[in-house]
Amino acid sequence: MRSPRLWLGAIGAAVSILVLGFHSQAQSPTYGVGRTPTAEEIQAWDISISPITGDELPMGKGTADQGSELFLSKGCAGCHGTDGQGMIAPRLVKRDIATPDDPWQWGRVLPIRAPYAPVVWDYINRGMPLGQEGTLTADEVYSLTAFLLYLNDVIEDDQFELNQDSLPQIQMPNRDNWAELPEWLPGQPRLQGYPY
Repeated sequence: MRSPRLWLGAIGAAVSILVLGFHSQAQSPTYGVGRTPTAEEIQAWDISISPITGDELPMGKGTADQGSELFLSKGCAGCHGTDGQGMIAPRLVKRDIATPDDPWQWGRVLPIRAPYAPVVWDYINRGMPLGQEGTLTADEVYSLTAFLLYLNDVIEDDQFELNQDSLPQIQMPNRDNWAELPEWLPGQPRLQGYPY
């Protein structure tokens, strides 16, 4: 009869062979499934911008006047209403009167609740129009951002040119009242060591 040590050794050897077999399968060829993305594809996906300084905002420009035309032609009004008061999608303008639960008349309106103006640009760039995300040009996003900021009295001139330099300079009405979360405070980088 064999000793228990021999049995344990044999079991250990079998387990090692199985582990090495699985390891070699994990390193096997891909069989033509997938490919390495091109530099152009990676650049197209790299759309992160700094919410505070606007670093990495693309070149472009737009005014609220141009944005009002785009708001209708790109279908924004179909969901948010022609005046931004909301329909099947949330309202985009502050309310006319204050209420006890909303003394600032802001509700959940992104164009004035956001602590920094580049956040508004980034949201429109990433998520609008619904079902056709990523189809707007940088100029169109600047124009729509300017239009929403104009509707909410954040900027006063409908001819003010919003661009990669002027957008981060806009002082949002909620900049100092933003919710402080345990892991993030206003003015702090998004991730430890991440540039502003």
